[in-house]
Amino acid sequence: MIVGSVRNGHLLSGRYRIEKLIGIGAQSSVYRAADELLRRDVAVKVFRYHDGDVEQSRRQEAEVRILAGMSHASLVTLFDAGADLSDPGNPLSYLVMELVRGPDLRSQGALGPMSAGRMAHIGHDLADGLAYIHHHGIVHRDVKPANVLLVEESGSDSRLRAKLSDFGVALLLGDDHTGSPRVSSGTPHYLSPEQALGEPSGPASDVYSLGLVLLEGLTGKVAYPGAPIESAVARLLRDPHIPEDIAPGWVELLTFMLARDPADRPTALEVSLTLRREIATNMGRRSTASASAAADQDEEARMRAVHRYRILDTLPDGTFDRVVAIAARVFAVPVAIVSIVDHDRIWFKAHHGTDLEETGRDPGLCASAILQDKPWVVENAAIDPRALANPLVAGEANMKFYAGVPLRTPDGYNLGTLCVLDQEPRDFSDDDAETLENLAAIVMNDLELRLHTMQMLAAPEAVEQRR
Repeated sequence: MIVGSVRNGHLLSGRYRIEKLIGIGAQSSVYRAADELLRRDVAVKVFRYHDGDVEQSRRQEAEVRILAGMSHASLVTLFDAGADLSDPGNPLSYLVMELVRGPDLRSQGALGPMSAGRMAHIGHDLADGLAYIHHHGIVHRDVKPANVLLVEESGSDSRLRAKLSDFGVALLLGDDHTGSPRVSSGTPHYLSPEQALGEPSGPASDVYSLGLVLLEGLTGKVAYPGAPIESAVARLLRDPHIPEDIAPGWVELLTFMLARDPADRPTALEVSLTLRREIATNMGRRSTASASAAADQDEEARMRAVHRYRILDTLPDGTFDRVVAIAARVFAVPVAIVSIVDHDRIWFKAHHGTDLEETGRDPGLCASAILQDKPWVVENAAIDPRALANPLVAGEANMKFYAGVPLRTPDGYNLGTLCVLDQEPRDFSDDDAETLENLAAIVMNDLELRLHTMQMLAAPEAVEQRR
């Protein structure tokens, strides 16, 4: 007997009011619902299964176990899980998750190819999420556009945050339940070659599937169309076609991601870092030439702002030294830094604590912080894919915590950062962020006073020259 049907208006476990069907899968349905206890909208995934189906019950339990231990911005958050036994003839098993208010990538892709810049952001989010679950010993095994939910970030007209959903066929590495060697998991159009062969799949399979998703987003075409068997076999006979005219950098990245041999593919972390660099350095092709020119002009304007303060190649500064010493004491951290970001170099104007002259000039963390209009925080660098490859984390400094705020000029340009670092993971509250921003404001106020003084001293000289 198949059980697991639910109607609009049904109150699950006396708490979750079902409102609207928003998605149907092979084994479950997803509804928008109202959490009447916490007064918030949620998504409820209700499972359909044959009574007594032990294998499906095991998969459901595995999904709950996986999601319960995961917390990442690129993963759909699990709030609750339970069973509604109010109707003995129709027991309901369900998950309660955050409601992502946006389309999935499949429906977005139906509108045609997406820009390289947008796909770089989406790809970075997904690779970041995959790196996180791979680090925790989990393989998703069903990366496809329908399992990628898109939500527009607040205050942005174009930035879509991608979230990975549906861990129903995910595998905990080391668990001996891969099934028959001839049975594959996942969706045929996005299977890796090893999945198509029914062989055990590891993290490299997710990277391959992500490569197919990104390629489809850039071209607007499914790489391996057709019936399921035809699609699955096709990747064993030929590599996917990667057009040479897509944005620079993409051809090489996708070629490696879509290598037939799993050993030749990059890790999800390497994909994430590559796409982050693509975004941070504006290497992705813009949708129009005017957009590219505007980006160049913005960077030129930022550099003019940097140079007008005349602080790049200067002697150590006592004022900045005092600010970083205060920051180190306030946050009880061993390291605090005031840095200015040039085109391709980080200038330390003051640093308190460990000597980071060699390891600290890598632009990864500072470049990420300077791109923000708000604090950029890595609370545990040991597990955060954004920071794992940075020399401050991977090198002898062995930093596990980073919090940086931009040094922002009155006319809106970020000169550099004020940051604090620690060799232990730690929490960073909104009050902490406000304190760090206030200290950064002291640095900028001092720079503004110096600029005003330089302008006043230059004024008599200008008058004399006019005479």
